[in-house]
Amino acid sequence: MSASVATTTAPANPRSRVVLASLVGTTIEFYDFYAYATAAVLVFPILFFPTGDDTTALLASFGVFGAAMIARPIGAMVFGHFGDRFGRKATLVASLLTMGIATFLIGCLPTYQSISWWAALLLLLLRLAQGFALGGEWSGAALVATENAPRGKRAWYGTFPQMGAPLGFIIANTIFLVINVALPHPDGALQRSEAFLSWGWRVPFWFSAVMVIIGLWVRLKLVESESFTKAERTGAIQKFPLGETLRRHWKQLILGTFIMLATYVLFYLMTNFTLSYGTKATLEGAKAAAETAGTAFDPSTYVAGLGFGYIDFVLMQIIGVIFFGVFTLLAGPVADAVGRRKLLLWVTGGIIVFGLVFTVFLLPQADPKFTGALVQAFLIFGFALMGATFGPMGALLPELFPTNVRYTGSAVAYNVSSILGAALAPIIAVALWAAAGGSPWLVGVYLSGAGVLTLIALLLSRETKDVDYDDASLGLGETASL
Repeated sequence: MSASVATTTAPANPRSRVVLASLVGTTIEFYDFYAYATAAVLVFPILFFPTGDDTTALLASFGVFGAAMIARPIGAMVFGHFGDRFGRKATLVASLLTMGIATFLIGCLPTYQSISWWAALLLLLLRLAQGFALGGEWSGAALVATENAPRGKRAWYGTFPQMGAPLGFIIANTIFLVINVALPHPDGALQRSEAFLSWGWRVPFWFSAVMVIIGLWVRLKLVESESFTKAERTGAIQKFPLGETLRRHWKQLILGTFIMLATYVLFYLMTNFTLSYGTKATLEGAKAAAETAGTAFDPSTYVAGLGFGYIDFVLMQIIGVIFFGVFTLLAGPVADAVGRRKLLLWVTGGIIVFGLVFTVFLLPQADPKFTGALVQAFLIFGFALMGATFGPMGALLPELFPTNVRYTGSAVAYNVSSILGAALAPIIAVALWAAAGGSPWLVGVYLSGAGVLTLIALLLSRETKDVDYDDASLGLGETASL
């Protein structure tokens, strides 16, 4: 039986199922991604990249982290092709399985001490598989939410897959925290115990299997949206969606890519970079540790941080991520009321200003309590901006494209932006941090520069909230001059 015959009589998805299916999948996918991101700072430089130099090892770990972003556009093209040709449901199940298996296997990897650099190579391959899977996940989840949304509430429904980002972060880091605290710490420092480095770090990756089973159970109950089945009935489905997207909707691809840029840079600076900078020892702390260990110390080459304990800083991040979630949800109704473009113009302006005041919040103060208060305020402001810019993207990017290439177009724009914004952000940030002698001011300038590019893309775009979402042949490119 053809897909069109099978789905034209299928019942509509209940709203509760739409919300849960779009939320649970992205939560699992982002959980898997964050589990790696946390380990990339805490564990992998030691266990997979023991170069003898802390900064070099961290850069190598972030390099593998960034490699997944290169695989994401490939995943976007593959999953987008099948999602636009055969439907969203099967594609979403496949992306979830791919991510879950890759994440579980990372937890089983031998380390450098066991198989030398083969360990890093296997880690790279599994990381590429994670990126490939995430390339198809986000757009499919966004389409499930927005193509089933009531009239006038697409941005509101589009925030539910976006909520997977803060929820995945909180779950992943909470599990890392619980394991780290539960394991014995002979030195009492509550940093990284030998047990944590030996096997404790593997547990969050293994736990992914449980979450994947739950996600599959929810997604297998979905039916295709009316927008997709209408495209099938009218013969609008493309044999080669990517070619159609590049031929007729290349302007939307470029605009969508740069509209997402500041969001990606902000996101990975607030998660990866701040964790590295916040938990790196201060210059005085590094000197004292070297003296205690009886090792040589060269202050001219040392890149200092704020010296927070890992547990303390992650708890501060989790507080900030709560604001990320709240502002993600708030952004949806606002975007439905005033428009996606108008809201994002204001938020992007805020991101530019935020980047220029990095040093106001992140330089060490004479009073450690004052330093902690400033850093917590920095995390709250940054994550609130993150929610305000990330929330409307679940509706805006799909709205740039018609139904028959919507999966491909939104996925490619979203994931090409991940290379420019996410793959490079941690590496550039660490390099700028080192170049500024331990000060974060250049990192802030980098964020502001990304914000300027996003602002230009928004100014060149048009409002999308009133675009006909069920028309399989017309997208923003045909209804407005870009």
